Amino acid sequence: MPNAPAADQIRLLDVQDIDLRVQQARHRRDHLPVLAQIDELTARVTDLDEARVATATKASDLRRAVQKAEDDVQVVRDRAARDNARLEAGQGTPKDLQALQAELAVLGRRQEALEDVELEAMEALDAAEKEHASAKEQVEAIEAQIATLAAERDAAWKDLDAELATLADERTAAAVGLDAGLVALYEKLRASHGGIGAAALAQGQCLGCRTVLNPGDLRDIEARPADAIVRCEECSRILVRGAAK
Repeated sequence: MPNAPAADQIRLLDVQDIDLRVQQARHRRDHLPVLAQIDELTARVTDLDEARVATATKASDLRRAVQKAEDDVQVVRDRAARDNARLEAGQGTPKDLQALQAELAVLGRRQEALEDVELEAMEALDAAEKEHASAKEQVEAIEAQIATLAAERDAAWKDLDAELATLADERTAAAVGLDAGLVALYEKLRASHGGIGAAALAQGQCLGCRTVLNPGDLRDIEARPADAIVRCEECSRILVRGAAK
């Protein structure tokens, strides 16, 4: 059975206490409420950014549609203007002038239809541009929120990092001179037992797993040398005897 000075075993509980505080500080650092808020807002920005890109593409397509409609209307207008000019000048035979009048009527209907297309395209473009502007404004507003939360996160991280640095110094000081074999066993157990490798034996109870030892086991433990490293039968952690805590 491995041994280690009883005083070292008691001091090991100080190391364990610091390690738990480190573990808790790291957990707080990794699970700050603000981190979930930032993740949620970042996801919203991603969705809105996709909508912004989609509406930008849609608006670009509609601008081309509006331009084409305007060009088509202008072509008809120019043709009608030429026909009107010829009609007013009385150029051509009566039959030619009659044909011009008929063509002007067709061009008028054509122009009206094209202007309807143009108007629809312009209305669709206006709606798409408003959607794009709205998405852009929302993205900018949420990004401002994220920046504020990021500053809050960084401030919290700074405080926790300072706490962790202090704990690291305390841990180093607490572990100085401890029995190497005891520390190695503790580290191995701590890695496989949720961060707790050693616990005090108090009033017949293992404070690591809260198991109350039976009288026979207690008598057996009490009979062992003070420097014997005792393990809890239930959780296998190091049981530290004679600790004040």
